[in-house]
Amino acid sequence: MDVQELLRRYALGERDFSNVNLVHVCLTNANLVGAHLTGAHLIQADLRGADLTAAHLRQAKLNQATLADAVMIKICLISAELVDADLSGANLINANFSGADLSYVNLGGANLKGADLSNTNLTGADLRGADLSGANLKEANLDGADLNGAYLDNSDLSGANIIGANMRRAGLSGAKMPDGTIHE
Repeated sequence: MDVQELLRRYALGERDFSNVNLVHVCLTNANLVGAHLTGAHLIQADLRGADLTAAHLRQAKLNQATLADAVMIKICLISAELVDADLSGANLINANFSGADLSYVNLGGANLKGADLSNTNLTGADLRGADLSGANLKEANLDGADLNGAYLDNSDLSGANIIGANMRRAGLSGAKMPDGTIHE
């Protein structure tokens, strides 16, 4: 399936595109609200500004994809691979990334309020200025992540690995720290 066929079928009301192979395609500003892309291969895809609200991308491969400024409210990315992807400025309110590989991802300035990032690999991730208020980061690996100026107010970092993470100027008011204490 190519991009034109996917968009044509989506426009006709089809939503299930599970396991589709769309490596290195251009889907900038595409409307894929509620699309089912479980197990899809979207490696190096350009999805800048796309609307993927409530889309299902469980176990999808989005390594090196560009999703800058995309709208992905309530998106399901459970166990997905987004290694070295660009999600800067993306709207990811209440997104579910549990168990995902987000190593070296760019989430700078992204809105991750209430997102589920439990058990995610965020090794070397760029989270500068990201809003992670109320996010679930239980057991997340933040080794080498840059959280400079990020907002982590009321987030849950229980059991998270923050060794080597840059947390300078990070807002941590009410955050549950890895050792279980609440940050003042």
